[in-house]
Amino acid sequence: MNRIDRVSAILIQLQSRKIVKAQDIAERFHISLRTVYRDIKTLEEAGVPVIGEAGVGYSIMEGYRLPPVMFTKEEATAFLTAGKLIEKFTDDSTHKNYVSAMDKVRAVLRSTEKSLLENMEDNIEVIQNYAPFETTTVSNLLPTLLKTISIKEVLQIKYCAIHSGETTERNIEPIGIYYASGYWHSIAYCQLRKDYRNFRTDRIVRMNATGEIFIDNHPSLKSFLNRLAKEEKLDTIIINVKKEIAKHLRQLKFYYGFVNEKEMEDKVQMTFLTSYVEAFVRWFAMFADHAEIVSPSSLIDLLKVHISRVSEKFS
Repeated sequence: MNRIDRVSAILIQLQSRKIVKAQDIAERFHISLRTVYRDIKTLEEAGVPVIGEAGVGYSIMEGYRLPPVMFTKEEATAFLTAGKLIEKFTDDSTHKNYVSAMDKVRAVLRSTEKSLLENMEDNIEVIQNYAPFETTTVSNLLPTLLKTISIKEVLQIKYCAIHSGETTERNIEPIGIYYASGYWHSIAYCQLRKDYRNFRTDRIVRMNATGEIFIDNHPSLKSFLNRLAKEEKLDTIIINVKKEIAKHLRQLKFYYGFVNEKEMEDKVQMTFLTSYVEAFVRWFAMFADHAEIVSPSSLIDLLKVHISRVSEKFS
């Protein structure tokens, strides 16, 4: 990236955030802090009202905005790809908001870029075998969660537990959301249980904002997930699967903690990290006649018990 393009990109970054640290700019563009200071000075000399505060970062004076920038073909295509992902991996409300925002983006595109999007739209598709939300899920769940997270508002939810099926009413203090294993999750402090809980959002059957603001003394989502990963006991499982069968496992393997794989002569050796060994055994039983367990040996005993129970049921 040449200097003119970089300085322009820094200006866009400053306009997109309330405060931007010099270190963030340096890391994004792979430049030194000295170069950052020089580029900021260039913007100032060009008449851009950049405000810099030591130890805080840079910001642009309130009210200053340049006309909408033009997008490159690659950026326009990235918008289109993101839209396909949002359509499949989020709720209807989030998708509608994205479509509305994209209409505004399209409005500032040049004719050639608009034509590119129209020509490419039917050539990009995302296939999602498992919908992240059930039809009974709250329609505007993700936007509501994100709003309450930003303003620190207590939510009242009706939640159906995954394992027991028990439905309870509870007030929660949401911290953040994340997507994993085919579903959206929300980490929140549960006032009913007096502890932090992981709520799978497709199990929320009703949600109401209470208007009550909670005190922000919770850990960040990132720190919470890091702590959770350290505390969670994960078992390492290694299996060998015949190549002709391994290719059919595809995305399913990721739901059972897939880490990596190594090709052998006529097999594929797969490594998994999971905290749900019993669930893994049930899944493995589906193709066990075309695979073998390398480790741990205890998994073989669990598989034998599972097969025995199935056999007794139909004997």
